[in-house]
Amino acid sequence: MLDLHRLRLLREVHGRGTVHGAARALGYTPSAVSQQLAVLEREAGTPLLERIGRNVRLTPAGQVLVRHAADLLAGVEAAEAELATIAAGRAAGVVRVAAFQSAFLHIVAPAVRALAESHPDIRIEAAEVEVEQAAPALRLQQLDVVVGDEYDGQPRAVHADLQRERLLRERIRVVLSADHPEAGADRVPIARLAGVPWAACQPGTGHREMHVRVCRELGGFEPDLRYSSDDFLILLELVRTTGAGALLPDLVLGYGAPGVAVRLPAEGDVGREIFLLTRRSRTPAVAAAAAALRAAAAESPRDE
Repeated sequence: MLDLHRLRLLREVHGRGTVHGAARALGYTPSAVSQQLAVLEREAGTPLLERIGRNVRLTPAGQVLVRHAADLLAGVEAAEAELATIAAGRAAGVVRVAAFQSAFLHIVAPAVRALAESHPDIRIEAAEVEVEQAAPALRLQQLDVVVGDEYDGQPRAVHADLQRERLLRERIRVVLSADHPEAGADRVPIARLAGVPWAACQPGTGHREMHVRVCRELGGFEPDLRYSSDDFLILLELVRTTGAGALLPDLVLGYGAPGVAVRLPAEGDVGREIFLLTRRSRTPAVAAAAAALRAAAAESPRDE
């Protein structure tokens, strides 16, 4: 009989592309994963993986097993959720949520508080994770809900097995030190900021890509990206203390921004969409968590 745990390992290796990647994601050693997959191959009676350079790919038999594994694991998840609901007499169970920093502060945290009152039998486990890492984990059933972001002109990958729902749209604002010569204007021309040092998120992030694109397309210059942090509050403090500039979304500025000037770009509005991702079959607990996140997003601080 095929073992569900080993099927999950096979699916993880397929999703990550390497045994080492699957081992890191699951907290195992690569040798332990390899041993379990060898047992699974003996159970299946046929090879399931073949090595391509440093990566591995599924054989036709491995593809069959992964396809069925997705259905089996989803069935087990649904059964566990139904049992928890029956035992509690209402929506119950664990819901694992991931979100980036500003959404965590303004959407996830209020939703967790609201759920503790309305659904005390739902346990929310929340972590700060960027959508680039969270979406694959959602597809592999390591997460249940992801709050992600998508900047204008930078569409995220579309996954047929995931359901995406818009939570809100926010505008991107130019943030400058209060004594900057352009700080007094209602709208700041990006083209006049070519000499400003900039603070942005790390390379490879959507925010960094947006920053470079806006400076090139609207300002006509290559930005001097001098400071890097994935913590938006650190970026805000760098603007305040070093004279750097930044392009920050509304949620980041929801706490207020004393000591800096917050303006819209003169060349046109730039924005991003905050969205909710779940697998297409939602358990009652996940549906309740999604509803709480929608309500918290509707109440989040934004300047229209």
